[in-house]
Amino acid sequence: MRVRRIHKQIIIDSAMSGFSKPRQLLGFASCFALSYLTAAVGSIASVQARTFYADLTQPSWAPPGWLFGPVWTLLYLMMAVSAWLVWRRNGVSTARPGLGLFVIQLVINALWSWLFFAWHLGALAFVDILILLALILLTMFYFWPHSRLAVYLLIPYFCWVCFAAFLNFSVWQLNPGLLG
Repeated sequence: MRVRRIHKQIIIDSAMSGFSKPRQLLGFASCFALSYLTAAVGSIASVQARTFYADLTQPSWAPPGWLFGPVWTLLYLMMAVSAWLVWRRNGVSTARPGLGLFVIQLVINALWSWLFFAWHLGALAFVDILILLALILLTMFYFWPHSRLAVYLLIPYFCWVCFAAFLNFSVWQLNPGLLG
């Protein structure tokens, strides 16, 4: 039932868009590419993440390392669809602040992997993730007038980053020698 409502909302949003189908597809491809470029930049920093993560002292509630890849893959897809819905509804000129914040939060998102996994800077990674949370909330605030569905698609991302912030802080505190 919920899937039908979401599908119906996308169809309604599509009908309201002034963009042709090819332009909408190009817009979606751009949002998709931008989101997954962020994933790629983060994954370059995470080449040794599996080994490094396994060597860290973890809190008892930490998820297994294999879970992060599938979760992030889904979240990046939802983020891409969210940005696309906002772009498609009003274009870049009208939604510029929200889409600008979306791009900035992607940069901060990718930076976290470098801070934590490549450079082993737990404190700076934690500051980064707090900034990321604020940027996600601001993005949601600016997306709201353009597409509520876009905001709903960002809620799981916000929740996962909240969880990741707690995990980042805990792992950093448990491993001061490795995450100085």
